[in-house]
Amino acid sequence: MVLMVTSELEAGSQNSDTETSPSGSRSVIANSRPRLSVIVPTYCEAGNIGAMIAALDASLAGIRWEVIFVDDDSPDGTMKVIRSLGESDNRVRAMRRVGRRGLAGAVIEGMLASGADIVAVVDADLQHDEKLLPRMLSEIESGQTDLVIGTRYSQSGEAREGFSTARRLSSELATRLSNLLLRTNVSDPMSGFFMIRRELVDTIAPNLSPGGFKLLLDILASAPAGVRVREIPYVFRPRRVGKSKLDGLVIADFVGLLLSKLAGNWVPPRFFLFALVGTLGLVVHLFALRSAIVVTDASFNTAQIFASFVAMTFNFFLNNALTFRDRRLSGFQALKGLLIFYAVCSVGALANIGVADLVYSHDTTWWRAGIAGALMAAVFNYAVSSAFTWRR
Repeated sequence: MVLMVTSELEAGSQNSDTETSPSGSRSVIANSRPRLSVIVPTYCEAGNIGAMIAALDASLAGIRWEVIFVDDDSPDGTMKVIRSLGESDNRVRAMRRVGRRGLAGAVIEGMLASGADIVAVVDADLQHDEKLLPRMLSEIESGQTDLVIGTRYSQSGEAREGFSTARRLSSELATRLSNLLLRTNVSDPMSGFFMIRRELVDTIAPNLSPGGFKLLLDILASAPAGVRVREIPYVFRPRRVGKSKLDGLVIADFVGLLLSKLAGNWVPPRFFLFALVGTLGLVVHLFALRSAIVVTDASFNTAQIFASFVAMTFNFFLNNALTFRDRRLSGFQALKGLLIFYAVCSVGALANIGVADLVYSHDTTWWRAGIAGALMAAVFNYAVSSAFTWRR
């Protein structure tokens, strides 16, 4: 992958853009296809919707645009607010996703549903500088750029005001790892503020992961050679209303995505998280096995059964909170899911034994047989759990 990256470190003037009629008069053509689609993923952002539309209206004066709010079934009435405002403004569109979560997936669906040749992605929390949108649009329409990134970093370090110290440090570390391992070579591959040609989205969409939060990194890693990238710095503003959706679990999403891209997209990011949970589950299993033998003086077989159920229970709840958090189960559904997970893992254990025995009969190297069995069980458990325990 070769990205052609240029950077702009000083703010430029905005382009006021209107349509020109054949007679030479300037006017905005009503009810025509938009030049720009702005994708705004939302979850519990009811208090920010009106301000977001007003900000876009002011910044994109004279440009035919639409905004597509993609909402993950917010319980705070976000969709109601969007639809209410959309009744009097046909530039406002709404997509409601039921039964699935995830910022990246929401943005991908919004981009693929857009009506323009150029799409922008902006967060609903008003931390991104929407005044840069006309300039970003001009950069792409000039024919010199395919992707414009709003970067929170510049050589002077002035574009960091909306960051907490911990978030800034984790973002900088993730940037360094991304540029080192994936050769993205941009200052802010974690940015959620960017603009891209729609045709490029259509090309790489099959290789994008709908899970997680860092879609731009996925786009950069999936882009074909020769994609032209430009960066423009902006001041990252503090959130006005509501709470950030980013938490410590985003780190796990990032690691899963990074490993998936290093594996050439052959292994989904979610599988790496599932395997990580399984590895932690093995540690829990050994601890529970040792505790049962020492504390209760149980027989090995009894302790092994006990430890297996402890580990499976641990794996289920950690996978529910981490690996499948966009399909997270709660209440009675969580109990039902746990029972199904017990059944899946029991069959997976039999698959482990069967494959390991088969490999060992042809190759008496014990560790190779053990790894083969463990991999078979991991793949089986992941595939069946995705289809039955955490099905959409």
